[in-house]
Amino acid sequence: MKKILVIGAGRSCTSLIKYFLDNSDEQGWTITVADISLELCEHKVNGHPNGSALLFDVNDDELREKTISDHDHVVSMLPAHMHVSVAKDCIKFGKNMSTASYISPEMKALDPAARSAGITIINEIGVDPGIDHISAMRILDKIRSEGGHIHQFESFTGGLLAPESEDNPWKYKFTWNPRNVVVAGQGGAVKFLHNGQYKYIPYHRVFRRTEFIDIDGLGRFEGYANRDSLSYREVYGLDDIKTIYRGTLRRPGYCRAWNVFVMIGATDDSYILEGSKNMTHREFMNAFLPYHPTDSVELKLMHYLNIPQDIDVMEKLESAGVFSTERIGLEKDATPAQILEIILKKVWTLNVDDKDMIVMWHRFGYELDGKEHMLDSSMVCIGDDREHTAMSKTVGFPLAIATKMLINGQINEKGVIMPLKKEVYDPILNELESFGISFTEKEA
Repeated sequence: MKKILVIGAGRSCTSLIKYFLDNSDEQGWTITVADISLELCEHKVNGHPNGSALLFDVNDDELREKTISDHDHVVSMLPAHMHVSVAKDCIKFGKNMSTASYISPEMKALDPAARSAGITIINEIGVDPGIDHISAMRILDKIRSEGGHIHQFESFTGGLLAPESEDNPWKYKFTWNPRNVVVAGQGGAVKFLHNGQYKYIPYHRVFRRTEFIDIDGLGRFEGYANRDSLSYREVYGLDDIKTIYRGTLRRPGYCRAWNVFVMIGATDDSYILEGSKNMTHREFMNAFLPYHPTDSVELKLMHYLNIPQDIDVMEKLESAGVFSTERIGLEKDATPAQILEIILKKVWTLNVDDKDMIVMWHRFGYELDGKEHMLDSSMVCIGDDREHTAMSKTVGFPLAIATKMLINGQINEKGVIMPLKKEVYDPILNELESFGISFTEKEA
């Protein structure tokens, strides 16, 4: 029996763990689910005879080393900054590892040691990053194999609500780590390439520089740029491309309203807001606005940011609960970003009957046989309920399949790697289709 260790049992782990348990008899696996919450582990294992729950603290060096050394393969579903200590132990004990997270500089630095140890640490094999990589590479490789020259690549992904669950003005609720949503766009200036020109968007303009994208059957979305798109030129073999742009999808109107939080400083995570433990939601918003003896918080906000009365921004803010007189509910003072996250979680948590949705869209512009072509490729995945979400499926299934391939010797590349080779991405994409995760292509 091969022993798989899954570290982390959060909301994105449901489909991953279920895949391992469902295939455990056929594959000869036992699965240990380890988390700081034993109750959460036991819930995910659900009494399966090939699964076990383990109370686990990744910062306990002795426990972490012993647990990793006792298993054959490690899947880390921890926050990205916690992967490195796990990876170092995997190198020390010669264990393969898989994660859904971006390759951090610290993780990349472990590549020589992983190669020397003869192990594979596969990263970026969730949804974004992950399915975006493998679906794009399949089409890029096909175009290149036919002799095409690619000059444009755009890619957008959104974790959203299914249309039937869009019950608030934002048409949005948290379907993954809320903190990442609150601090989105703060990793330095966004960089991309447009028609051969380098473009940069500073954080305070990210949510005002958007574009509309229409997807058949789902209507209109807006996309904002994220991260450093330029780094994907080398990753995708697009060194001479003229346009490369990666972004995040939301429903129209979201970005303009979210920009209010950015502009007043409510998403700042760099300092503690004094006295915030005793604040109400309304007092939190007022803390960023000029003093006036009679004007309401709403009126001051509209004047401060020149918000017109004929748009729905104020309706969105009201629905988010930021003008409520309810106490924030803190035990100690916190950063603005931490406070905003707490406030929004009260109203942006999935209800029992809510379903989420993952939407992914790529556009490829290329020249073939003297003619210009534009190809759109899109994927839509709808969740079953608030536990078996589309986010859980699209993060968990590709990671689980890649792990299976590693265990079975189908991935032989050593070191810190991404799933960019045909022998890796083809089997994963083919199996994902059995779970309803597939792409539709059309000429644009």
